[in-house]
Amino acid sequence: ATSPDHAVSVEPFTIDRIEVIRGPKVLLKNSTTMGGVVNIIRDEIPKEIPGSFSGNAGFYGESVNSGYLGGIVAQLPIGKFVLRGEATKRRADDLRTPIGILVNSDIATDNYSAGISFIGHWGFTGMSIREFKSDYGVPGGFVGAHPNGVDISMLKRQINGKINYQINSESFENIEFQLSRDYYKHTEYERADIIGAQFVIYNLRGSLDIANKKIGFLDFGTSGISFEARDFNIGGYVFTPPTKSLKLSGYSFQTFELTDFSFETGFRMSYDEFHPDDSNPSTNDEVIIDRKFFSYSLSLSTLYSINKTISFGININKTSRVPTIEELYSEGPHLAAYSYEVGNQNLESESGFGAELFSYFKTEDIFLMITFFRNDFSYFIIPRNTGKINSQTLLPIYQTEGVSAVFYGVESYLELKLLEYFTFSNTLSFTYGNFNESGNPLPQIPPLKNIIQLKYLNGNFITGISTEIAADQNRVDLFETTTAGYAVFSAFIQYSIETGSLIHNISLNGDNLFNKEYRNHLSRVKVIMPEAGINFKLSYRLYFW
Repeated sequence: ATSPDHAVSVEPFTIDRIEVIRGPKVLLKNSTTMGGVVNIIRDEIPKEIPGSFSGNAGFYGESVNSGYLGGIVAQLPIGKFVLRGEATKRRADDLRTPIGILVNSDIATDNYSAGISFIGHWGFTGMSIREFKSDYGVPGGFVGAHPNGVDISMLKRQINGKINYQINSESFENIEFQLSRDYYKHTEYERADIIGAQFVIYNLRGSLDIANKKIGFLDFGTSGISFEARDFNIGGYVFTPPTKSLKLSGYSFQTFELTDFSFETGFRMSYDEFHPDDSNPSTNDEVIIDRKFFSYSLSLSTLYSINKTISFGININKTSRVPTIEELYSEGPHLAAYSYEVGNQNLESESGFGAELFSYFKTEDIFLMITFFRNDFSYFIIPRNTGKINSQTLLPIYQTEGVSAVFYGVESYLELKLLEYFTFSNTLSFTYGNFNESGNPLPQIPPLKNIIQLKYLNGNFITGISTEIAADQNRVDLFETTTAGYAVFSAFIQYSIETGSLIHNISLNGDNLFNKEYRNHLSRVKVIMPEAGINFKLSYRLYFW
């Protein structure tokens, strides 16, 4: 989370499932209620005893970058103990596009994890350790980028501990304590012997949650407290001061019903403090100061069902977000983001109000969901291109500032069963963003996008075709590049075979089948190269128990 351009330090191949949390429940995770949270669920600390040695293994290979991955996840029960381990290796060469090679876009990633749990009638306790190492390239060769690109070396080590105690009283279900320590090191190389930027983060975070059953008019929910202590150190040709931060939070999520209405509600209060080291030299004469913030967020959602087929709802949010260390104190080149970043230590907390109107229509053959939203920010934190160039690095200068902004748009999903084996689906999203004072467009707003899919499912056999359609994006901020619309076609086929205690799953995906040249509006690489060309990906996965 240090910067949105950094590669995600999570291996998706070993994930059990992913859930998208929206509405009041978001406040159990963070204070930003606008949008949602992508929650990755992976039981690296097992909470159940499997019947036997079990797990899955697999590999894939793809053509667009000569990439491959191999991985294994396994669990072994020993009495009331469960051991879990995983390992993956991922490699890929430079990406091929319809008009050429995206030089310096290769990647090499290794991921290892081990966990152990003790599971009893009262609950479970355990710990895990994970190491994620990735070396990858960031392309260059255009204005604002390093001529030959930048090489990134990233290492994350994480130790997690968890205790879950089942209370099973009339009012409370369980209490859970979690503690994690993260070590993260990130180095950006201009050349093999020159470090442009390097930072190291030590992170300690913990939470204590209690899940309740029915209490008064409340049906069920979760309440808790959490803390996060961060030690941020940076080096290279960057003058951001080493900074320590502390966050303390209290939160609750509850559900209840009144007549025909179902309600969800949540709140989160946080106290944050930042202590930069003012002994670090800076490129400006500004006196570096400590900052303290108190913030709160509220959310209320209600759903009314007219009948078993049609439901309507509304979600109302008051959101807040404390600025990050980087947004407050950055001063120096960020080679991986093609920018010279200047923070603003006088920033306030991000604050805004939002509302979503949503409805569901559901029968045996049709599911339709549509949401209209509007989010008004009295103070929205954003890095903006100033149009100036840093004379030493020749990078465009991005200045963090707080502005008044508004977002509104629509999201919809339609799934329609056709005949016996066919399913048609359509996903649409559109966002419109403006600066309130000028009415000019906000930067980095995605265009109207529509994804259409036709799928055939018969037993263990699945196949389908899909197309992703995006409109032009001509509403751009100053110094931002427009992008043209496009339509990209894909297809997939998948078959599963069960043999005894083994399940074999084989799939073949074809993406951008017509080798369409198109640009992703949210990518800064779009000014030199389009997105990936035609790609075929063959995967095999084995499940055993």
